Amino acid sequence: MLKNKNEIVEVLNNGGVITYVTDTVWGLGCLPTNEKAVKKIYEIKKREAQKPLILMSNEIYHLLNYVKPIPKIGQQLIKKYFPGALTIVTDKNENTPDYITSGMETVGIRVPDNKIFQEICEIIPGHVLATTSANLSHQPSAKTYEQALENMTGLADLIIEDYGYRAKGLESTVAGVMNNELRIFRQGEIRIEI
Repeated sequence: MLKNKNEIVEVLNNGGVITYVTDTVWGLGCLPTNEKAVKKIYEIKKREAQKPLILMSNEIYHLLNYVKPIPKIGQQLIKKYFPGALTIVTDKNENTPDYITSGMETVGIRVPDNKIFQEICEIIPGHVLATTSANLSHQPSAKTYEQALENMTGLADLIIEDYGYRAKGLESTVAGVMNNELRIFRQGEIRIEI
């Protein structure tokens, strides 16, 4: 499906930032190992330094490299809702740099249910993106390719088309699972029932 695989990998390897479709809204991301690229995301969005990015991949096991063992309640949510519109906030491990989490000891992880996003993750080094929504802070998230172009042209290094696999337009639900306790930080598309 993706026509420009080499270009995507090259841009990311060179510290670039890409814009892409997910199952919820459009994303803006880079390789989590590149601090310069992460800083560029904050500059593009004019994002407050204390707001962390999240990590997304096409498979949960790529994300497990970045977190401590996930409590049972988190594992249940992953089984039930991944891939999908749920971000799980859990304790990070030493592989997750502080510049992604704004110095917090936790990190959000998610596996979007979108074919184009999953294809991007399959081809990139490490299969994980440090990511946020493709818009300026305090502006609405991009929900279509046209809005992503409008928001990110001249800012992101590459905007990848959606090939008809569109975002649904509602942000993910964000759930914290620290100490095996469940906390809902943001109610989004998924209504969690345990």
